[in-house]
Amino acid sequence: MPVSPDHQHASGEIDIASLHAQDSTGLLDRIDRAVVWDIPLTTPFRGITRRDGVLLHGPGGWGEVAPFWDYGSEASAPWLASGLSQALGNSLLPRYRETISVNVTVPEVGAQEAAELVRASGARTAKVKVSGSSSKRSADLERLEAVRSALGRSGKVRIDVNGAWDLDTARENLPLMDRAAGGLEYAEQPCATVYDLADLRRAVDVPIAADESIRLSANPLEIVHRRAADVAILKVAPLGGVHRAMDMAERLGLPTVVSSALDTSVGIMAGATLAFSLPSLNHACGLGTTYLLTQDVADPSVRPSNGTLRLDAAAPVSERLLDEVKAGPYLTKHWQTRLLHLAGALHARRQREARDPSRAVAGLPL
Repeated sequence: MPVSPDHQHASGEIDIASLHAQDSTGLLDRIDRAVVWDIPLTTPFRGITRRDGVLLHGPGGWGEVAPFWDYGSEASAPWLASGLSQALGNSLLPRYRETISVNVTVPEVGAQEAAELVRASGARTAKVKVSGSSSKRSADLERLEAVRSALGRSGKVRIDVNGAWDLDTARENLPLMDRAAGGLEYAEQPCATVYDLADLRRAVDVPIAADESIRLSANPLEIVHRRAADVAILKVAPLGGVHRAMDMAERLGLPTVVSSALDTSVGIMAGATLAFSLPSLNHACGLGTTYLLTQDVADPSVRPSNGTLRLDAAAPVSERLLDEVKAGPYLTKHWQTRLLHLAGALHARRQREARDPSRAVAGLPL
């Protein structure tokens, strides 16, 4: 999709000629369009109120690159690898299922709003965000009780703590939240370190899931060696693409939940590709988060229906929607600079891994 004259200097459109001229790595040579998007969230999430990123277009279609801004270039390099894999058409895998179950994600909202979100979704599994603050524990417990009431006894409730608790706090909080939820399916990343996860897993009956301990770790297999988790949360973009995420799932050998990172439909499709292609998938996935964005880039948006995402889900990028969410000149300029930094970091990482394949985190080079 060559850039038309109308697009070349439009807000949100990165100047491809300039990008190629400044990219000494050659990684972006086959990208013919780069569009920066900026979308408000429906409710604050992880302390942010807006989400932004860049869509790359290449021979394989569109790919998404949207690491959070508090991630440095080294941690963000796999996100570029994932987006390039999509845009260059390198994500073909066998498919093992036609539908996948998807959880509804419940942000840190009031109990009534939480219950309404669950009922409106039709999902049978709810992932509830809980605070790391002791002052908000009562609100967390009320939210969990409301979610359980909305789901009924047969639904499943899981919590996500994002590593906010120390070990003592986790030991105190988990039994309380397990009771409030009428039984937790698992607690996702309750503590930040693998050592604390391992100790906590031995101290409580609630199953433990690892997220950050996989995607932000130089040694993700440590969670297996230390028996620190019962479930692996895999996110395609932070792991460097579908193939590396698939390799990670095989090496970990744990039950897997495929999740997203507040992606547009383009990013969600990368996760869906992995979820449809895993030989074993027994838990609902976290791929229903486009409703947390006030707008999207695809028409129709990739969204589950009654907690189910179908194989025929697609992400046809709409030029009309893309025009509505294009970023302003300031953010566009910053993303162009960031893309070049990410390309440099990814190129350096690939060179290191080529010299020493054992340094490839998932066993596959980026």
